[in-house]
Amino acid sequence: MNQAPYPTPIPKNCYELVGRRLQGIIASPRVQRIQLVEVSRRADESPEAWHQVIQDISDTAGIRIEQLDGDAVRIGWREYCDS
Repeated sequence: MNQAPYPTPIPKNCYELVGRRLQGIIASPRVQRIQLVEVSRRADESPEAWHQVIQDISDTAGIRIEQLDGDAVRIGWREYCDS
């Protein structure tokens, strides 16, 4: 049986699940190239966890969050990288 040398810990709460999902989306090569992504809260994600993760991301210097319809947001950081 092959095991990874560093097993991935299981997320403990909804906040971590939302955070990991968004982290994976933001880290994708395509998104990194354009430095912009639109994401929405999934039906199985806690609204409180979603809003807290979005708030924490928006508190990061150089990140811009634009509210779209419903629970969708546009996350961008091109301006920070170009300055």
